[in-house]
Amino acid sequence: MKVFQPKITTALRGYTKDQVIKDIVAGIIVAIIALPLSIALAIASGVGPEQGLYTAIVAGFIIAALGGSRVNISGPTAAFATIVAGIVATYQLSGLVLATIMAGILLILMGLFRFGALIKYIPYTITTGFTAGIAVTIAIGQVKDFLGLSYPAGAANVETIDKAANIGKNISTFNYQALLVGLLALAIQIVWPKINKKIPGSLIAVIVGVCIVKFAKLEVNTIGDLYSISRSLPKFTAPKVSFSLIRELLPSAFTIAILAAIESLLSCVVSDGMIGSHHNSNTELIAQGTGNIASALFGGIPATGAIARTAANVKNGGRSPISGMVHAVVLLLILVALMPYAALIPMPVIAAILFMVAYNMSEWRHFRDICKTAPKSDILVLFATFTLTVVFDLVVAIEVGMVLAAFLFLKRMTDVTEIRTWTYIAEDEQQSDELHGMKPVPKGVSVYEINGPMFFAVADKFASIPLQEKDKVVILRMRNVPAMDTTGLRNLTNLCNAFLEAHITVLLSHVNEQPMSVMRKAGFVDLVGEENFLPNIDAALEKATALVTPSAE
Repeated sequence: MKVFQPKITTALRGYTKDQVIKDIVAGIIVAIIALPLSIALAIASGVGPEQGLYTAIVAGFIIAALGGSRVNISGPTAAFATIVAGIVATYQLSGLVLATIMAGILLILMGLFRFGALIKYIPYTITTGFTAGIAVTIAIGQVKDFLGLSYPAGAANVETIDKAANIGKNISTFNYQALLVGLLALAIQIVWPKINKKIPGSLIAVIVGVCIVKFAKLEVNTIGDLYSISRSLPKFTAPKVSFSLIRELLPSAFTIAILAAIESLLSCVVSDGMIGSHHNSNTELIAQGTGNIASALFGGIPATGAIARTAANVKNGGRSPISGMVHAVVLLLILVALMPYAALIPMPVIAAILFMVAYNMSEWRHFRDICKTAPKSDILVLFATFTLTVVFDLVVAIEVGMVLAAFLFLKRMTDVTEIRTWTYIAEDEQQSDELHGMKPVPKGVSVYEINGPMFFAVADKFASIPLQEKDKVVILRMRNVPAMDTTGLRNLTNLCNAFLEAHITVLLSHVNEQPMSVMRKAGFVDLVGEENFLPNIDAALEKATALVTPSAE
């Protein structure tokens, strides 16, 4: 499979008029779904409402045109909301532009170096932990608007802990009218899908909320009360670049890239199952990187594949990248013609939409199942990632989660790696015990069986192999050693040097392909002797017997 081969180059072969219509209809429906979500997610990210649409338009079009999936729909997603808000609060929009461009470059490099398949090695406990953590942070961040709370000027309200503290301090400013509007919007989103699945409940909630607040003249904040609304087209924005800023934003850019890769490829996998297709993961990463760079340069925020919007695309007949491109064009038309009306959307409705987003992305059932069935080490990683995401931020959570998961994995591999000494029996017992599978070992020969990978974390295991005066031959049985690293080879070399200095012959039985390759490159085979590598334990025992048996004169 080629590194870069956009699906549009193959998806349009045999393209029919009937499919064109289906793709256009699917694109229009997805645009209607994306409209309120893009605005809500932009506000949750600490930027203007129109910037969510810029992202869906620019990134959505480019990723659809260049992507490795037939039906993936890209745009702003909830996964980025917390980290984007943190970047904007600290480095303003110029910092976000640079961080997003850096993330885009990282994504392109990941695709060019064929890292698409490596994303699956990120532990499921980490992705579940930070996803649930993001859901909690989004939900906490929307309580203020849902309850209509008022905060004093200058109140710190960026970190999740600060948001939770401010809710408690200012609960007395509660606005019952805002709560009623929010509850109504929430109820509509829960009930509406049972009535009509074609039109998104979030759009109905927006329309009803606008009508009630405007005509009932309720004292409820709207988007227009808090943000200035622009209907202008996306404009090119050059980032401010400095080495110090790049260094400070690199961890955030890395986190954005990892999140974009995980979400987009997961969305591709889900859609593959729905349409019976296969995506090109490396092409998708390159497209995601290009789309994010373009989004940043034209006023947008980070983008990635959106599973819910992609599923809606498939369910409504979308089968080619054309539907994703149509979705972006429709949003562009809405931006130009209808964006001023977004000022009328009540903030409690936005909060209700984001509550539903948080609930749907929380995957609390998966979280619960891991806690019930997983090993304690996995549960530790899950809770550490979840807690750090809520208390600190996503950058810290992913860094600590990956390091913790790696150490626990090493501990697990160390526990399963062992060096076992064979049990020896008297000569008069050998005949009967052979019937039970035990092999006769001549005097002067010791057999040590190594089970598990030989790597740096199991270095101390070799200390269990003693240097015995009675030994003339030592057999190392390695059929259960799947892999070896440089540290493992070094320890094995030191052990064999000690045996050779004591004039003890070392035989190695059933060395697998990867360890054998490492041994050849390092010259270990020459040290021990090619003739002392035997294909199986029977051949090794036969040679050992010949070595310790006195030759007849």
